[in-house]
Order: sequence, then structure tokens, then C-alpha cells
Amino acid sequence: MRNTEDLAHEALAAFDRLIAETSTLRPRAGQRAMAERVATTLAQGTLGKLAPGQTPERRIAVIEAGTGVGKSLAYLTPAIALALQRGTRVVVSTATVALQEQLVHHDLPTLAARLPWDVRWALAKGRGRYVCRLKLEQWLSDPAAADEGHDDELPLQPTDAASQQARRAWLHARAAELAHGQWDGELDSLAQPPEPRWWAAVAADAASCSARHCPQYGACVYFERRKALVGAHVIVVNHDLLLATLGTRQLPELDQCLLVLDEAHHLPTTALEQFGCRTGLTRLAWVDRLASRALRVAQEVECDAVADVPQAAAQLRAALQDVARLCVQAWGERLRGADEPLRVRLPHGRLPEGWDGPLAQADAAAGTLLAAVRALGQTLRDAMRQQPDEAHRLAALYTQLGTLAPRLEAASDTVRWLLHEPAAGQAPLAKWFTLYPPQGGDGTVRVLAHASPMLPGALLRTRLWDQVRAAVLTSATLTSGGRFDFYLNEVGLADEPDVAAQTVDSPFDHARQGELVLAGVAADPRDLAAYQEAVQHALLRDLPAVQRGALVLFTSRAHLQRVAAALPPALRARTLVQGERPRPQLLRQHRERVAAGEASIILGLQSFGEGLDLPGDLCAELFITKLPFAPPDDPVGEARAEWLRASGRDPFIELVVPATALRLKQWVGRAIRTEADHARIVCYDPRLSATGYGRVILNSLPPFRRCHTVAGQPQPSVAVSPEV
Repeated sequence: MRNTEDLAHEALAAFDRLIAETSTLRPRAGQRAMAERVATTLAQGTLGKLAPGQTPERRIAVIEAGTGVGKSLAYLTPAIALALQRGTRVVVSTATVALQEQLVHHDLPTLAARLPWDVRWALAKGRGRYVCRLKLEQWLSDPAAADEGHDDELPLQPTDAASQQARRAWLHARAAELAHGQWDGELDSLAQPPEPRWWAAVAADAASCSARHCPQYGACVYFERRKALVGAHVIVVNHDLLLATLGTRQLPELDQCLLVLDEAHHLPTTALEQFGCRTGLTRLAWVDRLASRALRVAQEVECDAVADVPQAAAQLRAALQDVARLCVQAWGERLRGADEPLRVRLPHGRLPEGWDGPLAQADAAAGTLLAAVRALGQTLRDAMRQQPDEAHRLAALYTQLGTLAPRLEAASDTVRWLLHEPAAGQAPLAKWFTLYPPQGGDGTVRVLAHASPMLPGALLRTRLWDQVRAAVLTSATLTSGGRFDFYLNEVGLADEPDVAAQTVDSPFDHARQGELVLAGVAADPRDLAAYQEAVQHALLRDLPAVQRGALVLFTSRAHLQRVAAALPPALRARTLVQGERPRPQLLRQHRERVAAGEASIILGLQSFGEGLDLPGDLCAELFITKLPFAPPDDPVGEARAEWLRASGRDPFIELVVPATALRLKQWVGRAIRTEADHARIVCYDPRLSATGYGRVILNSLPPFRRCHTVAGQPQPSVAVSPEV
């Protein structure tokens, strides 16, 4: 067996040969430094089963690779070489669909054509991206059942004849397309996204899937796609799927493969979203349907585990309604005349007096129902195995029962977390309720309960990193103020001896290619109305001078729409507004205008501040209307800040400033995408240069030339090093 040094050397040699033998590639010092770190890290981690008494070596590299480094080539080449040498596979996880598609449809095919080995790859998606043929078959025979798995936060489904007919027509059309091979069964390949509730009715999910026992198993789209994973050397996933499938064997075991997390700055947020929970406290007809279905299934398969189901279902429904009633009594008055939902967080995660009683009753009842449903599921699986001739009937029962099981699990998890009390010194959970104004004149307030951990690092440490032996995390934005401390803490890797952090500089000459204009307006951002008015005035002054492509980034949709409405007709004709048309269509029109030599301006929000590739003249000017602080109504962030303050710490300096610095680095990264680009970045927020924390954020940005303006008049530009 070759030692790790030899393995790393051969992997890096493969990268060097690729660069030397490909005329379209040229050596980049930063890219090679990254490839070397990747090779060393992934070669040293111990994979597979351990010998008795053996302690595994874990190696994790955290690499900030500036824009233009070419990080996908720097990690894919050595990772593939090592996977082939070590007889294992590479799992590459990303945060955005755009990067997944780029890897699968461009980067990997291009790379594989240049490598001397037979390299195979596959894209893994969650079950929910595929249709369940058995569900589709059932919903066509009983369309009313299509509401069972709906999300409580979605508006009420219209019940008029026209809407019911539209849903049924959609179901029939999809079934016909499947039957004639005109649709592959993937959500992402539909020409038009369906109504979320329509898709939820027929989407595959683990709880209702009987796998090989299902009569549609041979034609199942999800399992057909999974076959491609078996022979793949590289499996591309997203962070959501990676975290959602931990311990399920849907992906390779993480202690037996090489792991690369691209766009790794998203991982902490994804972890909080993945491991948080919620349940509806109203719209509880599903509880009765679940009980009725469980009793019917138990009779079909002669299972005696359901004796307590009717009473438990009645107790669960009554207890959840009691909690909803308490919410409306406490906060319902604040909904009077409101159009938007009301979100109420419990300070310090403490329940109001008297709320623990109904929640404890709900917890006990949900536990009883879960035990019965799981026993029924096992009985059905055993029956399908023992009675293959009855597989179709039994699989249909399993699907009907499983469709409602996730709602029961969500209710159980949420109630249990609402009751959770932290140990001494332990961070509490974030707990909050959302109340929705009545819809349709029925006077009923909908109520949702939520609970979530607030420390992503603690979650990732126990759920993810304990399983990992060899991994690389990379992004263009992992440092704040030149340090990895904030990110390592957020991602659960702080103070770990087997973690190495490294910065790989961008090959761009930012001081030559870019100018940062500090054009702070004369208004305090805390006075929202005055500040937005001042920024609007500045934009109306500056945007007419745009000659090529420009991007204007907002932190508020209302502010964006206000500015768009204030544009004079000639300027409005040159402006594209996020949300007014599909993103691909908007970007295509922007490219066409710029290619024709016309000016084109995009007004966008946070999602346009990251992952948007507008090289050359497409983003010759970037306007930042306000520093991208986190939304003020984020209940998890609020709870965490409250906990830090109670511990004598400053959440603004400890959390808000470094997080904003990372986000702003992403935003300014839209401006310069290639070594030939030149761009001008204008920031109207005066805090960037006038406050101490603003200067910390400012000095986290690439070393653009800096120019200050006074009353709209530019001052001389100054080249600034990162240390200034």
C-alpha cells in the first residue's frame, strides 16, 4: 500500500500534467497551491473500516479561493486522481443549482475528456425532485387526496370547480407525458413549474416509499436515477441533500469517501434550515385522516398495534388546538387589519406560563401515534415480502399511510423541542410562532409553531464532522477581516487540530481592474425613509450615466420597487427588475442589450448578489444601496443575539459584522469575473467608511482603488492594500 506522500504526489502530478498538456489552460500559482492542499488533505484521511485498535486520521482543509482562481479544476483533478488510486469516490456538494449544473454539464465533461482515465459522474437529487408513479396513479383516481401532504404555510387551495379542473388536467397531462416518454418524471425538466401543492401531491418521499416492493419500482424515476450513482466516481449533490441523508445510505458513507464542499459559506445556514422544525397548530383534519387510515390498514394486515390510536389522535388534535388558542389569545389582537403574517418569538426560548401542559399532552399523544404508525409500516413491509402477489394493494396502503407520516413526525419533533429546557450553560433553542391573518372571510387565524437550534457549529460537529475522514471546504468568501475565526466557529471546526485553513489569492489585479467609490449619502440608514429617499436621489443622478451593463443591489424589495417606479421613462426602458420576469429570461435580455452596445441596468436583491456571473461589460458598474446586514426579523438570529447579550457578549461585533463582511464580499465579487474585466463599484451606505465596524468590513474587501465623493463630486482614487 502506497504511503500518503506518494498518493498526494501522484494526484498533484496529474494536475500539473493537465495544465501542461492543455493549451487553453495556463499555470496559476494560486490554483496550483490549492490543488496541492487538496491532494495532501484527501490523501492523508483514513478511509474505510479500521483494524482493531486503529485510530483514524482525519484531515479537513478550509480554503478561501478568490474569484478567478479556478477552484473547481483545482479540487476536481486531484480528488478524482486520489479516488481512483484509493478505490473510492468523491462527493462534491454545492449550495446552488447553478454550480451543480456547471459541474455536471461543463466542468466534469471537459475535465474527463482531458484525463487519461475513464471517469464517470452523476448528479444526485432528493426524492422530492422526482414524481412517484404510484402516487400519481392514486391521485388520478382520488384527486381530493392531493391536499394531504400540503405545506401549512401555503395559501388555502381554491376549491372552486375551475381550480379543481385545472389540477386534474395537470395530473392527467403529466401521466400522459410519462406514459408516452415525453417527460422524464423530474420536476426540473418541466417547462413550467407547477403549483407547489400540485407537485407535493405526487412527489416521491421516503415515508411513503415501499421501494422494491412497490409495483411501480421497475419504472420508478428516482430509483432509475440512483443506478447512475453506483458506478460514478464523482457524485454531485447539494448541501441540503447531504445533510438530509446523513445516516441513510442514500449517498456513500462519509468515512469511506472523499468529500468536497464548494460554496461552503452556505453550510452553517443550510444546517440551521435542515435541522429546524415546524408544525401547524390549525388545519388538523390530517390527524383524523391518519387515525382512520391507520385503523383501516391495521384491519387489512391484522395488526393489533392500533388500540390506542383513536384516543391518541383526539388528544393530539385537542392539545394542538389548545396551543393555537393560547397563541391567538396572546397575540391575535396584533393581527387586526393586518395583511402580513405575524411572527412572535419566545424570549430566551421560555414558554409562557401554562403552555407546557397542552404541549406535554401533544407530545405524549404524538408519541403513541408514531409508535403505531411505525409498527404498521413494519407489518406492511413484512407482508409485502411474504405475499408478493398482494404487493400492489399493500404498497398502496403503505403509500397512503406514509403520505401523512411526515406531518406526524414534524408535529412530534416541534412539540418536543418547544418543551426542551437547556442544561446549565447550554444555548437554548429558538422558539417562535407565526400567525396568519384569516383568508376567505372564514375568520380563522392559522398558527404555525417553530423551533430551531441556534448554533450551527454544534449541529455540524455532531451530525456531520464526526462521520468525515477527508474533506475540503472552499469558497471565495470564508474570511472576515482576514481571519477564518468566525467561519470556523460557525461551521463547527474551530480549535480542531486536524483542520488546516488557507487563503489562495485571486489572480486579479483589483487595484488596476476595479474602483470602489465610497459615495455615502447624507442620511442616517437608521432613519429608513430618509435614507431610502437619499439613495433614490443618488441613483436617479448616477444611473443615467451608465453606458454598458450595470447591477444595482438592494436589501429591501420595497425599496427596489420604489426606485423602479421613480425612474423616468427613458431610464426605465433600459432597466430590468428582478421578479418582473423569470431570471433566465431577464439575464438573456440583459446580455443581448449589452452585446448590441446598449446600456442595460438590473435592479436585484440578495439572490442576485451571489452566484451571478456577469463578466466583461455585463457588470461594468455595480451599485450597492445598503450594507447587506441580515434581516432584522430572523428569529434564530434574534434568539442567538439575545443569548449572547445575556452571556455578556456583543452579538453585533461577534456575529453581525463578520457575517455582513462575508456577504458584502460576495456582492462585490459580481463586478470582476475575469482578468480582462474593469469595473466601478459604488456604495451609498455612509457606514462603510464613517464607522469603526464599517472600516472592518471595508478592509475585508479586495484591494480596489478607493475613491470618496463629496456632494456627488469624486475625489482622487487611491490604491489600497488589504492590510490598510
